[in-house]
Amino acid sequence: MAAIIRRDGARSFVLFTVGGMGLALPLDSVLEILRPPALVPIPLGPPSLEGLARRHGAVLPVIGLRRILGLDGAGAREGGTDDGDTKAARLLILRHNGQPVGLLVDRVSGLSAVDEGRIADSGATPDPSIDADLLAGAILASDGRDGALILDPGPLIERQFADLGRIGSPAGAADFSAPAQLKSNAAAPQDEEQLVVLTVAEQEFALPVAAVREVVPVPEAVTRVPRARAHLLGMMTLRDALLPLVGLRELFGLDAEKDRGGRGKVAVLRTAEGLVGVVVEDVREILRVPRERIDPVPPLMAREAEFEDMDGIARLDGGARLIPVLSAERLFRHGAGDGAGSAAGFGGGAQGREGEAAVAMEAERAEAFVVFRLASAEYGLPVGAVQEVLRVPDAVTPLPNAPDFVSGVTTLRGAVLPLVALRRLLRLPEGQGGAGDRSRVVVIAAGASRAGLLVDGMTGIVHIPDGAIGPAPVVSQAQNRLIRRIGALESAGERRMILLMDPAELLDMDQLADLLAAV
Repeated sequence: MAAIIRRDGARSFVLFTVGGMGLALPLDSVLEILRPPALVPIPLGPPSLEGLARRHGAVLPVIGLRRILGLDGAGAREGGTDDGDTKAARLLILRHNGQPVGLLVDRVSGLSAVDEGRIADSGATPDPSIDADLLAGAILASDGRDGALILDPGPLIERQFADLGRIGSPAGAADFSAPAQLKSNAAAPQDEEQLVVLTVAEQEFALPVAAVREVVPVPEAVTRVPRARAHLLGMMTLRDALLPLVGLRELFGLDAEKDRGGRGKVAVLRTAEGLVGVVVEDVREILRVPRERIDPVPPLMAREAEFEDMDGIARLDGGARLIPVLSAERLFRHGAGDGAGSAAGFGGGAQGREGEAAVAMEAERAEAFVVFRLASAEYGLPVGAVQEVLRVPDAVTPLPNAPDFVSGVTTLRGAVLPLVALRRLLRLPEGQGGAGDRSRVVVIAAGASRAGLLVDGMTGIVHIPDGAIGPAPVVSQAQNRLIRRIGALESAGERRMILLMDPAELLDMDQLADLLAAV
């Protein structure tokens, strides 16, 4: 039993309830008490883990006391409580080994200064539903005041996260911002073009990855500009800077009746006059296309002004799939006579050149990630480690005696590619929140290894400032090997936490199998 320090014959406690049970924590062990914020799930953690939260710029794990005590229902906000409205749930912020930890409870009853005479050893009021090792004592009922069991925060958290605050990044960790080496010879990338495939009005277009700074969701609120042309949709805020938005559907005069499929995405392009956001329906794939399969625009079309924004046409699937490759620099000349030039009609000149310089400076202080969805969370991989993002192949060949997270193998341009079911690898539930046609294969490479990761869908390409990237809380050994960092972004009131994965660890199949055997 942990010692209870008493000052002046009394001690202050935070009193709360879980499942109708009265509990307490010493007040000096509680940093804050707040309403439960939105939580981001993180895989490979203990059963008590509810997810991750952000507080004062720090990312902290949140554990549910209901889960720890084995009570019915999950967290206090799921499935109700025994104490009434779920709005009464509170998050107690504690500190363990220098790391903040959130403890989710049903209801906080209040703060109380308890006389020394009412504090007893936990054995004085035994409760078989709680392990005695988790208790520091008990507050005895007296004069109409209810009693409570006093939890010992050290053992309580230690039992959930034995490695929390003890494991740092391994020495000699890889530099994930550096481009990964391909399995084939180093000259191969020079003969290929990496393209981002976008969809607009059910048609496909492509842009070079080098021209796309990032891809983000269309915000709920877009500020309209008076007397602007139809394709000039307005402005949004991207990390405290204004971003003009151009609708590719409207710019190209495509069918307005086609389904837009939700809010859509913004492809942020680098131009000579600064950043411009191009609004599209979706980002479908990232492809590596051999240059000989990108044909020039046919001469009959090339001499027409309407096609000057095209660099070529990519021939895929034996010519059955043709994708126009757009030029980011010439794209906004399309309809320049209607005011589409000069940074899409929002102004340019010296101001645009200043914006371009600011973008270059910001790029030096940020890392680019390919971001994808898995279950209800976002994950990221360094752009340099991602070769391409593909549709899921129709045919997958099972691999005998492979680890359970290896779905099988397929061929990609004549080479065998193992497919890793990331849901299985991360011990996430199968078939919940699946994306169907939006599922993708993220092809990663490091050194001589290559693999395809099966994910629910692609979010886009995101530049995360260095200051927004921090270490991930260590909830397990396996998680610490695969997810070491977290990118925390906030823009226009929207908060995002992106779990940043280590591509080198994902490619070591034997080590993964050994690591996950204990999970």
